[in-house]
This record gives sequence, C-alpha cells and structure tokens, in this order.
Amino acid sequence: MTPTELATKLYAKDVALLAGRLLLSLLFLHEGLTLATHFDGAARAMAALGVSLPLFVATIALQMGAGLSIAFGLLTRLGAIGLGLFCLATATLFHTNFASQNELLHFEKDLAISGGMLVLAIAGAGAISLDRLVVAYLRHRQRDREMVKALVAVENQMSVGEVRLPV
Repeated sequence: MTPTELATKLYAKDVALLAGRLLLSLLFLHEGLTLATHFDGAARAMAALGVSLPLFVATIALQMGAGLSIAFGLLTRLGAIGLGLFCLATATLFHTNFASQNELLHFEKDLAISGGMLVLAIAGAGAISLDRLVVAYLRHRQRDREMVKALVAVENQMSVGEVRLPV
C-alpha cells in the first residue's frame, strides 16, 4: 500500500490523535526514563521535597506505564486519566510559588497537559491504536461464541425425538 493510499484510508482525526498521543507520551516516557536511569540522585532530590521512595517508584511506574499505554493506544483512556490526575497533583503540590515566573510556568504547563489528557480520555485513542485491534478481536470472539450457541441450539432441536442407538 502506497503512502497516498494509506492516507486516503485514514481519517485526519485518527492521524491527529496518533500524533497527539505520541507527543503527550514522549514527555512522560522521557521523564520516567531519566528518573529511572538516574535513580539514586533523583530519589535523593525527591526525598528532599518530601516524596517517599515508594511514591517515587510509583511515579516512575506511572510515567513509564501510562506513557507506553498512550503511545501504543492500549488502555489509552485509563492511562490518560492517570497522567491527567498526576499532572494536577504535581501542579498543586509542587508549583504553587507564583512569585517565581518559572514556578508559574510549570504550574500552567501541568494544567495544560492535564487538560490535554482529559480530552484524550474522552476522545479515545482513535483508529490507529491497539485499543481498536483489541476491540475488534473481542467482537470477533463474541460473534464466534454466538455462532457456536446457535449451532448447538439447532443441533439440539434436530436431535429431539430421534432415537440414538448405542454404537
């Protein structure tokens, strides 16, 4: 399939959702990977801010797990809600010194990212996602189950009144 044929099959909305998902997830994947690769120093810095080690580890897990979830479009809504709430918490807990222009900028950035995550949670991942493949697979499995039930019902109706001889 040529790029032109592919573009005509995909809707602009789905391409935009993919681009948005990748851009949003990149921020969290980069940050989570940075924290994980510089674990000792980052853990000390977080401890100085009052963040316990288990919470720090959970932060890395959330950033990496939900970041991958959004990037691949698998359980996208759940990942977006998690990261949206994380950004709200980060803004209100760590960036409230509005006398500092830098802190105000981080506060506004976290609110904007949170808003984007909430929009993604409502919109979903779009057609270019693993979510779509999983839903299609589950629907196919449901149709298979319904077909088997129908065949068993027909077989049961046909065998009513028949005398079966032991073989």
